[in-house]
Amino acid sequence: MEIKEILSRVDHTLLSQTATFDDIKTICDDAIKYGVASVCIPPVYVKRAKEYVGDEMSICTVIGFPNGYNTTEVKVFETIDAIKNGADEIDMVINLGWVKDEKFDTIFDEIKRIKAACGKRILKVIVETCLLSEEEKIKMCEIVTEAGGDFIKTSTGFSKNGATFADVRLFAANVGENVRIKAAGGISSILDAEKFVSLGASRLGTSRIVKLVKNGEFAGH
Repeated sequence: MEIKEILSRVDHTLLSQTATFDDIKTICDDAIKYGVASVCIPPVYVKRAKEYVGDEMSICTVIGFPNGYNTTEVKVFETIDAIKNGADEIDMVINLGWVKDEKFDTIFDEIKRIKAACGKRILKVIVETCLLSEEEKIKMCEIVTEAGGDFIKTSTGFSKNGATFADVRLFAANVGENVRIKAAGGISSILDAEKFVSLGASRLGTSRIVKLVKNGEFAGH
């Protein structure tokens, strides 16, 4: 697979608690240079980042991040605020406690409300696979599909584990035809990125792939 094709699927991500705007500008510059899909950044930087990149790069941000247990009203407000500030894509975190309580209708309603707030903008739904059973993962595929999410996303990158090949394979077998897959967290090599794409991931949430390309490190590729 051509490296350009892999890069075109990358959401170049910087969600570190200590990220500065200079750091954000650096990843924006790299994102434009290497032709990635978007930059995924903290909500507080969305407005300045959008002013910085203009129409040269899509801005993605996170909602209810990283634990997902904000109220739905807060998540909807965050979404509206992010879009007003210039966000092109929204990555929301579901409430994992609701999954464990089997409050599936409530999860469905929350995704629907956030998607309504997004309008035509892309909504990716983070389900934090490392905290779910296989049965729960399959149920989330069903709910994200029915609620109109554009993507189901494996992980925040802030929990016990990130994306696995098994989870992407499971998603590919269980999501609706209009739902795409984003693998995120722990994607550390070009070969891993290729494997995730081959299993069905349309997006890759990672900071490392651009760094590897930038530094000319293509070990194993």
